[in-house]
Amino acid sequence: MSESCGVVIIGAGFGGIGMAIRLRRAGVRDVVVLEKAATLGGTWRDNIYPGAACDIPSHLYSFSFERRRDWSRRFPPQEEILAYLRDCAAKYGIEPRFGKEVEEASFDEDHGLWRVRTTAGEELTARALVAACGQLNRPAYPGVPNAFGGTAFHSARWNHGYDLRGKRVAVIGTGASAIQFVPHVAEQAEQVHVFQRTPPYVVEKPDRPYAGWERWLLRWVPALRTLSRIRTYALLEARGLAFITAPRLMRRYERAFRQRLAAEVPGDALRTALTPEYVMGCKRILLSDDYYAALRRPDVELVTEPIERISETGVVTAGGRERTVDAVIYGTGFRTHGFVAPMSVRGLGGRELNDAWREGAEAYLGIAVSGFPNLFLIYGPNTNLGHNSIIYMLESQFNYVVGCVRALARARYIDVRPDVQHAFNREIQGRFRGTVWARGCTSWYMNADGKIVNNWPGYTFAYRRATRRPDPRDFRVKV
Repeated sequence: MSESCGVVIIGAGFGGIGMAIRLRRAGVRDVVVLEKAATLGGTWRDNIYPGAACDIPSHLYSFSFERRRDWSRRFPPQEEILAYLRDCAAKYGIEPRFGKEVEEASFDEDHGLWRVRTTAGEELTARALVAACGQLNRPAYPGVPNAFGGTAFHSARWNHGYDLRGKRVAVIGTGASAIQFVPHVAEQAEQVHVFQRTPPYVVEKPDRPYAGWERWLLRWVPALRTLSRIRTYALLEARGLAFITAPRLMRRYERAFRQRLAAEVPGDALRTALTPEYVMGCKRILLSDDYYAALRRPDVELVTEPIERISETGVVTAGGRERTVDAVIYGTGFRTHGFVAPMSVRGLGGRELNDAWREGAEAYLGIAVSGFPNLFLIYGPNTNLGHNSIIYMLESQFNYVVGCVRALARARYIDVRPDVQHAFNREIQGRFRGTVWARGCTSWYMNADGKIVNNWPGYTFAYRRATRRPDPRDFRVKV
């Protein structure tokens, strides 16, 4: 027997919880949130490594309709973000069903329903299906032979039961997570080998705790919180000029980076190894005040030779040198291009979504996919950012999806027209040619064929305007 509901949301991170709240505020009550894990939180539940924190200021990395009054510092740590999201769910009565991993979702064209099946065999039907699975939830591992016999774990699956004190540790990867946890690992371990494939741009993180008087004012003067949010948004959005419109402006930031690097890393060999050879912003720019200091420690080694294999006892680099270690920590990021993986999603005619995306994921406004009626993606293709808060983008998508769900009151299903989707995708792919992301480097923003499938090639206010409400002309409507 299938359970019938109005909207099924898959995922209980910022996207899923925020979407459920927005639907409830719009008067849509028949909403079920399915979450495969035992608790809510998404990436902020999974990434509990030492030093985990956000690189967007706290007043902007939060919902506009629920502005927390008591952030402890300018850039929020993981535990505060997770607590904030839990508080939001509790306040608005959002109760996800935990331990419910979706295995398959298929669209019933005759009845205009999505039929959703979990790995436990449970079945639900819904008028609308919202996939809020996120882009940063499936850990990626290096594709090298691996026979390691010691302790190994990914940063998103941190083993807090393992005592690093006195251990020899290999850290593979130097991305956004690694630059946060490496300083903490270095303080505990006897020896740390950091294996770097490509040096990142690491810039100063203007973080600090709020003073008592600041916290009092922010708590009791709402206008100050609003002003802080507006100011932060404007400053970050202005950076879009260098990412989107005039990448030549990045040269100024590159000069400042090199000056800082020269001041913090006096050794020529280490400084050279840490100097990127690609245009700043082409890959994600990272924020840290203690990463370079950790690499200067005598018990930390930066290794730039390619990894050949991981043996039973250590990491072997090109040329055959092995560094014997007790533990391997993978800071190698995530598989970011599946969007709805590993579940199977079938639309009209039984077509599988991965088949529709065989040349690279795409969706109209990052939300709707032609041939998959009444399916809406949150944080879907081409909605990631390099310069501002993803929460702002999510709220734009919430508004759009609410408009689509309301339209289903008068229709069996709505399906974005293929010509509309293709025209949109051609336009944004063309716009990438003028951005910093098309300046010759490879990154997690693009797939194996070089198509940029993650980022939005424009300003966030332009995306907000485009998603203000769904245009009926963009859809095929079946009544």
